[in-house]
Order: sequence, then C-alpha cells, then structure tokens
Amino acid sequence: MHIVDVIYGGYAMSDREIGVTTALERIRLGIDVGGTFTDAALEADGRLWTAKVLTTHAAPDDGVIQVMDRVLSQAGISADRLDLVIHGTTLATNALIERKGAKTAMLTTAGVRDVVQIGFEQRFDLYDLHIEMPVPLVPRSFRFPVRERMSATGRELMPLNMEDVEDAAAKIEQAQIDAVAVCFLHSYIEPQHEELVGEYLSKKLPRLFISLSSEVAPEMREFERFSTACANAYVQPKMASYLQRLESRLHNRGVRSPLLLMLSGGGLTTIDTAIKFPVRLVESGPAGGAVFASELALQNGLNDIVSFDMGGTTAKICLIDDGQPQTSRLFEVARVYRFKKGSGMPLRIPVIEMVEIGAGGGSIARLDNLQRVNVGPESAGSEPGPVCYARGGAAPTVTDADLVLGRISPAGFDGGKFPLENAAASAAVEQTIGKGLGLNAAESAAAIVNVVDENMAAATRIHAAESGKTLNHRTLVAFGGAAPLHVAAIARKLGVRSFLIPTAAGVGSAVGFLWAPVSYEIARTKPELLAAADLEEVSAFLDRMAEAAIAIVCPAARTPDLVEARAVTMRYRGQGYEITVPVPAKGLSEADRGPMLEMFEERYRQVYGRTVPGAEPEFMTWSVRISEPPPARRSVASKAPEYIPTDMGTREIFDPTQFQMQTCQLYDRSELKPGAIVQGPAIIEEQETSTLIPPNMRASVLSTGAILCEELAPSSELEKKEDLIDA
Repeated sequence: MHIVDVIYGGYAMSDREIGVTTALERIRLGIDVGGTFTDAALEADGRLWTAKVLTTHAAPDDGVIQVMDRVLSQAGISADRLDLVIHGTTLATNALIERKGAKTAMLTTAGVRDVVQIGFEQRFDLYDLHIEMPVPLVPRSFRFPVRERMSATGRELMPLNMEDVEDAAAKIEQAQIDAVAVCFLHSYIEPQHEELVGEYLSKKLPRLFISLSSEVAPEMREFERFSTACANAYVQPKMASYLQRLESRLHNRGVRSPLLLMLSGGGLTTIDTAIKFPVRLVESGPAGGAVFASELALQNGLNDIVSFDMGGTTAKICLIDDGQPQTSRLFEVARVYRFKKGSGMPLRIPVIEMVEIGAGGGSIARLDNLQRVNVGPESAGSEPGPVCYARGGAAPTVTDADLVLGRISPAGFDGGKFPLENAAASAAVEQTIGKGLGLNAAESAAAIVNVVDENMAAATRIHAAESGKTLNHRTLVAFGGAAPLHVAAIARKLGVRSFLIPTAAGVGSAVGFLWAPVSYEIARTKPELLAAADLEEVSAFLDRMAEAAIAIVCPAARTPDLVEARAVTMRYRGQGYEITVPVPAKGLSEADRGPMLEMFEERYRQVYGRTVPGAEPEFMTWSVRISEPPPARRSVASKAPEYIPTDMGTREIFDPTQFQMQTCQLYDRSELKPGAIVQGPAIIEEQETSTLIPPNMRASVLSTGAILCEELAPSSELEKKEDLIDA
C-alpha cells in the first residue's frame, strides 16, 4: 500500500454525458435516509440517475430497498451489476435525540461517575431561572464505580480492582443491560485498565456491546470522552441490528458489492467499522451534502461558498473556503433548547463543522401565546407528513405554504407521480395561522415562509460570526428538496448576490456519497512541550496511528495508493483551548522543531491577532487521516454561448416580500442547455424540486449543468443603504 502525501480534493459529475477515467467507470449507488425522504443517486456509464421515496421510520431499510429498486429500474440496471453501495443514515442521530437507544451502563473510575451529569458546570442560558440541563444517557443507578487510577502521564497509581468489575458485571446481567461504556480517567494515555475490563466483560457477558473510551475517543477532557463513549454504546445495538439486516436484505436482492457507510467527517468506511463506532455516523447525511457542495465549488470555479442544504426536516449550513469545508473534532447533538449551543450532548469525533436547525419542508407552523408565527423545530416528517401529502397530516408546514403560494406545481413532485392536495393545504394554513391574524391563505403562507427564511438567515449569520468569517463575498450553493425554493430569500437577507443550484439538487447528499473517499481518522492525546518533545519518538507514534488507520481503510479502498494527512493541536502552556497545525507526513525530526513553532505562531496570530511572548507552546492531540487520493477532476465550468430558452407558460405566485400576486415564467430544467439565460421572476421545475428566481436576478446555465443566479442590481433603496453599511 503506497502512501501519497497530498490532501483529498474530491471530484464531481453532472447528469450529462461527460468523459471519465477507466477507474471511475463503475456502477455505484448512494442512498441517504433523511427525516422525510430517502434519496438515491446511481452513477453508471458517465450518467447519473436519481430517485426519492418517503422515509419508512419503523423500518428504514424498507425505504432503502424501495428507492434502490426504483433507481435501478430507471437506469435499466440489475442489482448484481452494482460495484459499490454507499449509505448514510439518521438512525444514530434519531436514537440520541429521541432517547430510543439501548439500555446502557457505564463503568468508570470511583469518584467520577457524575462527570457525565456535571458536564462543563456552565449555564448555556444565564437568565433562564428554570433551565433544563441535558439528561445523561446513562442513569446514575447504572453508572458503576471501579477502584483504579492512572496518572495524567500514564503511571498506575491504583491497580484495577477486579472485585468491583465482577460486582458490576453481576448487576449488569441482572438488570439485562444491552450495552456498556467503560470510561476510566486518563485512559487516553494508558488504556490497560479499560482493555482488561473489556476482555473480562466480553468473556463473562458475550452478548453485551462494549465501548471503551480509549478506543472511541482517546483524547483528553473527561466529559467529552465519557459522553462520546456512552453515546457510542447507546446506539450500537440498534445500529448493528439495522446495518446487518440491511446488508442481508441487499444480498438477498442480488447485491454482491461492498456496503460502505458515510462518516460524519466526510469519508467512507466499512460496515464492520461502522458497527464498532456508530457514533461516527451521527452526521453522515449532512456530511455527504458538504462533500457535494465542496466539489461543486471547485467544479464551478467558486472559491468561498456557503453550503445550504434544506431538506424535509432540517436545514444545514456549512462554510467552505477554497473548496474545503470547515472541520472540527467536537460536535453537539440532541440540543434540548431549540438548537442553542451548549444545551446538547458533546461528541468528540471528526466532523464537518456546520450549523443545523429545525427548518425544512416538513417544519410545522403555529401561533404562540402572543399570536406570533413560529416555524419548527418540530417536523411532520414522512409520517404523516405535510397536509398536502394527504397522509393524515393536519398541521400546516413549510411545504404546504410553498404550495399555497404557487411555488410548487399543483401536479406535485416526480412529474406528477406524487400529487399534492392544494385545497387541504390552503385550509390548514388559513385555519391555523390566518384565523388568528386576520389573513387569507396566501398571506398566511407568506408569513410562514418569511419566518422560516429569517430563521435560516439568522442561523447562518451567527455561524459565520462564530467562525470569524464574512458572507457578502460568498456564493450560496443550495440543494435538498426545499433549498432551491428558499435560497433567493436567504441570499437577499444575508446580502449575498449569487447562488448556485446544481444538477440533482434534490438528492445532493446521496450524490455527495458517490464523491466521498474511503477514509478514516485517528486522534490520540499525547501532551508534551514543543521544546522538550522527542520528535523522532513522536514520529514513530504517528506511524503506529497511520498503520491502524490503514488497516481500517484497506478493506474498502478502491486504489493501492492512499493519501496521508497529519495534524496536531497546540496551545501555549496553561491555556484551555488549542489550534490545529499541519504536520509533515514524511516523519518528524529535530529539523522540524523550528518550522513547527513558526507554523503554530502563524496560526495563533491568525486566530487571536498576536502571539504570547515568553509562553511555552505545547503539543496536545495528534491526528492521522488516511484516505483515497483525489481522482482527476472530470468537469470544470466553461462559458457556453448564451441563448434565450422557450418557456412552458406562466403561473401566478404570491410574492411574500411584496404581499401581492406575481406572474412567473415556467421552465423545464431538463430542457435548459448550457448557455440558457432566464430572467426572473421565473420558476425552473425539475423532478425533485423547483428553483425560484426573483425579479432582480438573472439565471444562467453553466457548462456543468448548474444554474448560477446573480443579482442584477440592489432591488430597493433600503438594500442600497444596507450595502453601504456592509461595505
């Protein structure tokens, strides 16, 4: 296995005929299970087919099989011809949010079993007198203390007391516990005690699912490490059952190809690794969307973008610079206070950094006690779904509002195969919103749309501010079933003057799965002062980490050449937070000490504006990422001769900004060739979604098939003033 010292870039394809390399002429299927829809994208012979079905929550694998059969039928391909199936699912996330995981216990160092409840000892809302803190996944009665102790340097201070372990095992068996997390102090430095407990429990209780914190998250900071290990144990039985059942059903359907899973960090892994570390799948769908948007940015010559993924249940926003999404090693899930930072469960895993809010097509609208319109975070999902789906839903949603406004074809989705009930949606919107505010159905729908658009714009502003980034020079890349309908309003609210709608926008995450590399990242904490560290010893330490990552990547890798990227978090001694510094993949030596100091100070100055004279830099957590190399880029945008396409007619829609009717030209996206120019107001319809182009924007179809919409001029004097303020 040959290691190539480069960083992954990705590749892309459109649904038009394009040239591809022999290595990529394989039949691959990506399937994304979301809160409302299950999406599929099939790549074969340089073409892309897509399909979408409602998610089957009781048995998500039913929806997977349904959408696979549908897309294979469209392409005229049998299941046994598939070379690869790539899957992303919300099952782990939903289990954590809904608290529907396994009955879980925790073995931990005596005296610290309340760490998962104490948390950071911080109030995420200082002024809420009735604040509700997140409830630990493992109740206190199932947190069993074990007498043992390792020092922060890995020296044994107290030997492992096996009597405590045996007593805990008896209680676990009596309580019929399904999974256990073993979380000892400083096990990230020396995991011996955790490994001994794991070996004992696996022999004593072979049916038990066991998660060792030294394997799940071998990094410092006990609360995050313990929380991550408990979450892994909590979802492991359910995920193992689902993935094994799905693999069996795919095999029975004729699929003979490997099944790979999308990780939260943007890479792919094997089913065995996914079963062992299911906590790494919590953001698998959104991660696929970020990979999709990252490649689109490079493919269409855009440097800095905002990835805007709005599906049926949530909206995800990710900042992407130079074609690379922001990443993090800390993620928060299951927030109990309307997505307020600090109110959720911290997970220390590699993740593409994004903000996710309860704003999707299925988000439910209602009036609160003050007669204000609220939208989300509750969602109608697929069961029963929006009122217009005619599946028993009674509460109006964003999709219902879009239909009432005329933005969605009354014939429904998928060329009319999924009809929508316009009259029922109008009645629900008017009854729930209009009756209390004295508005008709269209005005009520406009209020719903304005509120959800502002919610998404506000979340984007906050995310950018927290990341120290500006927005007005960026392009919004919108995908997901609902995003193309709302992106123009979001762009206007953010002061962004262009947005891009890619081909296959309605199933963007599933397409992103096809573009993701097989990869795996390992991180381990090894605190040392920069001046005192033995860099050759550190290099050997990183080599062992690389070997472990390669062992995970190799079974699924599609090439003998692999990419290695190394990094370390650093800080000044005594500080509480670190910054990430790249590490040469060739191996460290004494000659690298000076350059690493320079890189740290440069990064530190970028973040904080200055360095700290006289302070001692120290290494904290080292990471190694092994992945497939980037294949040759297959399509890059180029200018095509412009022409004015023929429309399909017109439709009257209600403009929520002007509160009046507006005539829009209608276009079929499949008929728009590169170079087509569409002047707003217009609607471009396709199988899974529709793109709304406002009056002050002009859309052009690029050679890649993507639609680029650009603002012609500020649409009002107020916006001109806002532009001056932004400048």
